[in-house]
Amino acid sequence: MSAQTYLAYDYPVLGAFMTMLVFFLWIMWFVLLFRVIVDIFRDDDMGGWGKAGWTLFVIALPFLGVFVYLIARGKGMGRREVAQARAQQEAFDSYVRQTAQGTTGTSSADELTKLSAMRSRGEITDDEFRRAKELVLSGAGPARPGDSVHTSTGR
Repeated sequence: MSAQTYLAYDYPVLGAFMTMLVFFLWIMWFVLLFRVIVDIFRDDDMGGWGKAGWTLFVIALPFLGVFVYLIARGKGMGRREVAQARAQQEAFDSYVRQTAQGTTGTSSADELTKLSAMRSRGEITDDEFRRAKELVLSGAGPARPGDSVHTSTGR
């Protein structure tokens, strides 16, 4: 055994530290390898043969393949990562906006209550109420009695 090995085993804390360091580097290597493989398939500019070649290179010679990929295509890898993060953020923001707008809208029951109140006040006739109610129940959107009158009378 070399002197360095004796040093690690003479001091158990140093041996534990070396074990954790090797384990950490091993995990980081796999993280880097998988990120490179994901980037290969994320790149829309590269054709199928290019993707197959890089994948084969990275799998057959992992250390050399990953280092060559990072040197050759590392800058584009960062741009693709940023573009993917922006796309995900925009999709999330769009979902939140749609969901927020959907909860502030009025329901069919609210629309029918408004129509009933308008009919009881005499603002719309029974025939207009019936047509507006059909629009609300069919899901055509919020019923506006004035609009249904204009479309039904041909004005």
